[in-house]
Amino acid sequence: MDLGLELVGPKLRDMAARARALFEAQDTRTPLLVHCWRGGMRSGSVDWLLRTAEVPVARCHGGYKACRAVLRDAFQAPRPYVVLGGMTGTAKTDVIHALTALKERTLDLEGMARHFGSSFGNLEAHPQPSTEQFSNDLAWALRALDRDGQEGPVWVENESRSIGWVQMPEDFHKRLRSAPVLELDRTEEDRIAHLLSMYGQADEEALVQAFERIRTKLGGQHANAAVAHVREGDLAEAARIALVYYDKTYRHGLDKREQMRTVQAFGLNPADTAHACRHAHSQWNPWNLQATSN
Repeated sequence: MDLGLELVGPKLRDMAARARALFEAQDTRTPLLVHCWRGGMRSGSVDWLLRTAEVPVARCHGGYKACRAVLRDAFQAPRPYVVLGGMTGTAKTDVIHALTALKERTLDLEGMARHFGSSFGNLEAHPQPSTEQFSNDLAWALRALDRDGQEGPVWVENESRSIGWVQMPEDFHKRLRSAPVLELDRTEEDRIAHLLSMYGQADEEALVQAFERIRTKLGGQHANAAVAHVREGDLAEAARIALVYYDKTYRHGLDKREQMRTVQAFGLNPADTAHACRHAHSQWNPWNLQATSN
């Protein structure tokens, strides 16, 4: 027994130290969540250890299995989603962030997935969360929206079910597919300017490989031309070729949408576009909601 305690003691001390470091690294200082599969002795022991070490902690009673069941319910709850649509380069993600700054209720799916949702969506090869982790993060975000007391719409960017390697929960994606769409319309030149602001400093080889991944869909001639433009540093013309493919794909995805309105966006100031979207929604109001006044 004494030998066992001697061996285990340093490991327990290290576990408590790592837990304290994780807690203190948070901006919000939220208690750490401790769980095992069914909420038994394993999580109970760690919960006791961390509380004894004065690390703020919460225990998931029923374990991860019960937690997952609760989180899955979040995807099925009815909410007034408004999908922000628009072709590639219409700066939808920037507008979502601007709507957040206006105190609107938003979900940044691409931020959660760490991917911009196209062949070009992760040129720097940042690690994505697992589909399960993405699902958990999304469920917690939805539960936070349910607790905020607001009655306004929940703004979310139009996405396919797959965002890079991550897949949205099917129930949640079905909700978005049936939600009303507010579509951003920008000139092609504005769209290309936005794409250049995003990818203009990207690694040349990463851009070439992104075009190679869609070679079959672009067609060999267009793919070769796009790669040549990248090699020559003419990224605007390369982007123009990419838009031909992505515009066609986007239009196909909108064919079955029943509720859709268009917002004409001028310039690339996301705050201006966010105000325009909020105004357009208040005039349309497909969910008959009370508009926010922030």
